[in-house]
Amino acid sequence: MRAARPTAQIALLEGSRDYFPALMAAIDAARSEIHIETYIFDFHGSALEVAQALERAARRGVQTCVLVDGVGTPNIPALWQNRLAQAGVQWQTFEPVAPLGLLVPSRWRRLHRKLCVVDGQVAFCGGINLLDDLYDPNQETALSSPRLDFAVRIQGPLVADVQHTMRQLWWRSQAARDWRDSKWSLTLGAWKKPSGDHHPMTKGRARLVLRDNLRQRNHIERHYLHALGRARSEVWMANAYFYPGARMRRALLAAAQRGVRITILVQGHYDHVLPYRAARHLYGPLLDAGVRILEYQISYMHAKVAVVDGQWVTIGSSNLDPLSLLLACEANVVARDALLSQALKSRLVQALDQGAREIKADAHAQRGWAERAMDTLAAGLLRLAIFVSGKSY
Repeated sequence: MRAARPTAQIALLEGSRDYFPALMAAIDAARSEIHIETYIFDFHGSALEVAQALERAARRGVQTCVLVDGVGTPNIPALWQNRLAQAGVQWQTFEPVAPLGLLVPSRWRRLHRKLCVVDGQVAFCGGINLLDDLYDPNQETALSSPRLDFAVRIQGPLVADVQHTMRQLWWRSQAARDWRDSKWSLTLGAWKKPSGDHHPMTKGRARLVLRDNLRQRNHIERHYLHALGRARSEVWMANAYFYPGARMRRALLAAAQRGVRITILVQGHYDHVLPYRAARHLYGPLLDAGVRILEYQISYMHAKVAVVDGQWVTIGSSNLDPLSLLLACEANVVARDALLSQALKSRLVQALDQGAREIKADAHAQRGWAERAMDTLAAGLLRLAIFVSGKSY
């Protein structure tokens, strides 16, 4: 009899209050290697404790590698540059901002993944940056309520997939840096180029789904479309930057027409006005089809999650907008897991009860001309950006 395939053990984590303690416990228990990828690595509040844990690990001889995005984390405080370097933490910046900055469309391709793997035994994936949930870096002030965001802690065979993809990107990033610095005669980092004998777990109830600009350009979107196409009873979605393309909108409308109850939670308390206004431009047809859209009001809503029929669930870094689906490096966990689905749905229901405002179809249709103009202009600017990037959406 063939042995049963081991399954991934996945635990839901909400916000930095759950994620950071679990992450630091894994870091403090590390014996051989730690690898972290994040868009933002901030050095205030509880995020500072993560930096301290990484410093401790490196000082006791654990290979500690951190890869951050050049826009999300353009620099770190000089004090911490010195402390981490002296401890032996290896630090790389993905696509540092060039002299022309983001005026060059190719520079819009960012590292947006939030991943960590420790000793090849435990991994983390989600939408949570290394940023205290009660700290607003844009205003440099404290928030009255924490951000709404999620991650997962993973054990089991899926960890090997996380480790392999992180090693690949680390090697490529350092190769690119050495190319820029003309240091090809030097070693390409502490990790050798990953071998090609790793076979990702393409079957099973849980998998790591990536989006990049190489061979996995549409993987995350395809998983969403497949789940929506099979939906029979209900769909719950929470997405910080919601501007889905035509295929995704058609899939949502088709599901609603089949009688599927669809609830979408989006930002109400927003950090960037352009994506917020552009999203509102798309609400009309969805609301008319019976889709419920609610704006989270009490703090920033940063989640990128979905639950379909209480069985299919995804949690990760990918928004449903052009930057995530066309340009950025993203990572989501997708699973058929009833317990994880129920845990996430329960938290989304609680978030709706705590501080969400439902957008009604009539009220949205009757909004004033100034609001309509701002929504239309924002959507036009976003579509222009897609055109300039050379992508089709």
